[in-house]
Amino acid sequence: MPTLQDLQRQRGAQFQDNKVPLTFGDEGQAIAAVKSGVALYDRSHWGRLKLGDRDRLSFLHNQTTNDLKRLQPGEGCETVLLTSTARTIDLLSAYVTEEDILILTSPQRRTDILSWLDRYIFFGDKVQLTDSTDETVCFSLLGPKSTELLKTLGVETLPQTLDHHCLSAIANVTVRIAYGSGLSGPGYTAIAEKSQGAALWQAFAEAGAVPLGEQTWEELRIKAGRPVAGAELTEDYNPLEAGLWQTISFNKGCYIGQETIARLNTYNGVKQQLWGLQFAESSHPEALAPGELIYLDDQKVGTLTSLSADHSFGLGYLKTKAGGAGLSVRIGEAIAIATEVPFLSREPAKTP
Repeated sequence: MPTLQDLQRQRGAQFQDNKVPLTFGDEGQAIAAVKSGVALYDRSHWGRLKLGDRDRLSFLHNQTTNDLKRLQPGEGCETVLLTSTARTIDLLSAYVTEEDILILTSPQRRTDILSWLDRYIFFGDKVQLTDSTDETVCFSLLGPKSTELLKTLGVETLPQTLDHHCLSAIANVTVRIAYGSGLSGPGYTAIAEKSQGAALWQAFAEAGAVPLGEQTWEELRIKAGRPVAGAELTEDYNPLEAGLWQTISFNKGCYIGQETIARLNTYNGVKQQLWGLQFAESSHPEALAPGELIYLDDQKVGTLTSLSADHSFGLGYLKTKAGGAGLSVRIGEAIAIATEVPFLSREPAKTP
């Protein structure tokens, strides 16, 4: 059996750091597949941590923003890890199984998160924390025909609630399939043993999924509004500012950063918010880069955090008092309109 990278090279993959498929050549085909078919994104460079032992659920519940204690095996949720002052460390997906909790982290954040969580495991806590990134693979299917593709591969029962998951078999590979692609559109995320990664990727590709590289993922995530660690998720911002209200339980007990989050919510203290920024066709944003200041007239009202490769769209934080959707702002010599993006939310989620 060829290796996973061999199979990806056969499909035209060019690699970043000899590990991450950067592009498969025809990115237009991949974007079209996301809109009307199925695209296949290799997320194996994202972190995968495991929490085991008796106290695993209460431990993660007490460390992050969402209500983990309500979850049963086969369920999951997005949750945020915060500093004590409610600054954002990372957006996580947590999948609860009978034996452990599988945590999906942002790329290049697993080591920091592993160390952060480990420091809060005290003597007497029944928690085992391990890193399974190098022993597993992770792929996402994106697009409206993802369910149809999985069913052609023999998966009869699929979860339909975000981050709920099940074990199934595809091409004789045992795979955990979770609902949700990591973006806001339809799709699934599949996690399997690394030794089975090539067989699983090949099964997806032969069933019609179009390979998608990191460049296209970045384009898609910016236009969907998904914030990422190191850009929109840093210690400069809290998760309410980052539009991650759907990841926060306002009814659970204490967790790290909870007092600040509760105060911001109670007193309408969110002073800046993340928005999509649609550049006017007549603008010239080619010279812009993340970190550029955003102006309303001559007043600084925010900061650009991400910019798409085609320079048509960006993400940035704007002062709440300056306005929101529809606001016209200047970034360098370019004009952009603040716009809603589907991944973000701006009010508490409904209690399940």
